[in-house]
Amino acid sequence: MVHLAVLKKEVIQYLEPEPGENFVDATIGEGGHTREILKKNYPGKVLGIEIDPKLYKTLKEDLKRWPEKERKRLILVNDSYANLDQIVKKKGLKKIAGVLFDLGISSWHLEKSKRGFSFLKKEPLIMNYNLKKNPLSAKEIINSWPIEKIEKIIREYGQERFAKKIAKKIEEARKIAPIENTLQLVEIIKRAIPKRYRNQRIHFSTRTFQALRIATNNELENLKKGLIKAWQVLEKGGRLVVISFHSLEDKIVKEFFIRKVKKGEIKILTKKPIVPTAQEIKLNPRSRSAKLRAGLKI
Repeated sequence: MVHLAVLKKEVIQYLEPEPGENFVDATIGEGGHTREILKKNYPGKVLGIEIDPKLYKTLKEDLKRWPEKERKRLILVNDSYANLDQIVKKKGLKKIAGVLFDLGISSWHLEKSKRGFSFLKKEPLIMNYNLKKNPLSAKEIINSWPIEKIEKIIREYGQERFAKKIAKKIEEARKIAPIENTLQLVEIIKRAIPKRYRNQRIHFSTRTFQALRIATNNELENLKKGLIKAWQVLEKGGRLVVISFHSLEDKIVKEFFIRKVKKGEIKILTKKPIVPTAQEIKLNPRSRSAKLRAGLKI
C-alpha cells in the first residue's frame, strides 16, 4: 500500500507556507506533507525529524528520486521531536513559520518494519520506533510487567472495555510460555472478548496493540514535551498544526491550546477539529480517526 499523507490539503491551508519561510515537520515519516510544503516555500527550508533510524534511511534513499529543488532544501534528522529545540539550534534554523505534527503511525511501520505494529501478520512483539535510544519492547511489557500495570495500559491508552479480561488471559498465557509474536497475542485477545465483539468494523486487537505501542514508545509524554519545544522555536505569527489519531493525543493538544489561550499567546484557527472528508476516508481508510487542530502564535 502506498503511503498517503493524511489531510494534506488542510495541512497546507492551515500552515499557509509562503516563499522563503522555514518549517519543521516534526514527524516526517515518508515525506508526504513535507513535499507539499517544499512546493510552496521556495527558497525556504524544511527541517524533517524522523525518530526511526530505519525509516530515516529509507527516506534518505527515496530523496534521490525527489526533484533537486525540493531535496536541497530539506534538512533531515534522525531524532525525537521531544528534542525539537536542540535540533533546531544545532541545525541553525532561524525564523520558523510553522511546525507540523502528524501523530499517526506510518504505512511503512505497519507493512515493512517487521516489528509487530500490525496484528495482521506474524511478527515479533517489538513495537519500538528506536531500539538504540529506548530498549523497551512490547514483548517485555507483556511478559514481565505486573498484570495490574498491563491492564491499566490497555484500559487507559487503548480505551479497551475488556482490559481486565485481556490482562487476565495474558497472565494465564505467560505462565505457560512467553508470548513471543503478534499472532499469539491476537489469539489471547480473541479468547478474552465476547464472541459478538469479534467481527466489529474495528478489529478486536486494535485497541490493545495501540495501547502497547503508546506505552513502549512513551508517546504521550513525548508529545507533551514536543508541543512545548515547538512553541519555543515558533516565531510570532507562526503556526502550529497537529494531526492526532487518538482521543488521548487530541486531549493533550486541546489542553495545550487552552493553556496558551489563557496566557493570550495563541489564536486558535480551528474552532472544532478538522476531520477527513468521506472521499479521503474512502481512499485512505486509515485516515478515519484523524483530527487536525491549528493555532497561530501571537
